[in-house]
Amino acid sequence: MRLRIRHGIWAAVAAAALASTSLSIVHAAVPPPVQSPLAEYDISGTYVSGVSSGGFMANQLHVAYSSLFQGAGIFSAGAYDCAQNSLSTALNACMATYLPRKTPAELQQLTRDRAAAGTVDPVQNLSGDPVWLYHGTSDTTVAEEVNDDLATYYRGLGAGVAYDRGSAAGHAWISPIGPNSCTVTQSPWINDCGGDAVGDMLTHLYGAVEPAAASLTGELIQFDQNAYVPGGDATSVSMGDEGFAYVPQVCEESSCTLMVALHGCYQYYGNIGDTFMDKAYLNEYADTNAMVVLYPQATASGLSNPRGCWDWWGYQSAQYPLKTGPQMVAVVNMVEAMSEGGTTPPTTPPTTTPPPTQTPACVTASNYAHTTAGRARQSMGYTYANGSDQNLGLWNLYTTSTIKETGPGHWVRC
Repeated sequence: MRLRIRHGIWAAVAAAALASTSLSIVHAAVPPPVQSPLAEYDISGTYVSGVSSGGFMANQLHVAYSSLFQGAGIFSAGAYDCAQNSLSTALNACMATYLPRKTPAELQQLTRDRAAAGTVDPVQNLSGDPVWLYHGTSDTTVAEEVNDDLATYYRGLGAGVAYDRGSAAGHAWISPIGPNSCTVTQSPWINDCGGDAVGDMLTHLYGAVEPAAASLTGELIQFDQNAYVPGGDATSVSMGDEGFAYVPQVCEESSCTLMVALHGCYQYYGNIGDTFMDKAYLNEYADTNAMVVLYPQATASGLSNPRGCWDWWGYQSAQYPLKTGPQMVAVVNMVEAMSEGGTTPPTTPPTTTPPPTQTPACVTASNYAHTTAGRARQSMGYTYANGSDQNLGLWNLYTTSTIKETGPGHWVRC
């Protein structure tokens, strides 16, 4: 794993120059994919970005693997582990605000505790990291105060936060070539709000950027994600069989940065094709700024994840925000394959020796949420804990129960 490159100063002059330059936006269509394994490149720095569930996932990756990721750009998401392994909390406290949620200070302490236990990287790595955040006033999917918590969380850990919340954007990735008007929240969730939010993000993360390219020189690589997922089965962790990476021609021979770009719910390849990769406006900057862009893919999976979201509430694994979370491990395996070489990455978490055994955490949620998160099943209108088959009561949104996982897939009442 490469050493982190620290930013000593922020390039305020470069940012102002970019903002003052009259924009000449040209759409350079993404090329057809070429099937190939991920290859090694001379990666000088690694960053992560995302929107909505991909924004939550970007934050999880940045926090848990802060020795690897050097900064994050996030559209419309909340603070680290806001959901606390609960769909009800995710929906009603970390998107809407009907229920109380943990404060940024509480989540900062949770992060420190996990770092002490070795389940996430040391929090001091986050100090000084550039973080760029965006939220629009027409976004009613993730409440502004939830996004505000993310800014407060990062600032409390010493990150250098730039927060744009002045536009009328709906819930979307904001791109100057987005097909949607600014204020809407609809497919494909890529909006044009004027200006260049992607350029602003990259300027904050990198210090300065060259103007975006009018045409692309690189290749869009399509690779098999199964090779990077723990256990070798991408669909078992709600990830697609295929992932993608845009590799500029310059990166075949010279040092480049790596940007991991995480789509939001409904934006996965199996639903909207290459639209996110084509319209996010990252490839255009990749060509002129020596940047490889990795586009991992989630996918829909039955009742637990019907929208193809990344796991930020525990639908797939209770370890979702930790270094051992299956989706987290898969993405990091991809990053390390591109950074350190080798097309046959490990299919198990990088740390095989588990941390000291801790008392299983109790999870309180509605019985409906327990079933959608994979902690329980329903039969004939009642809810039964997975593994133990303990009766948890009626299966609905209003009956709550508190359970804990005492072994893999074995849940019992607390």
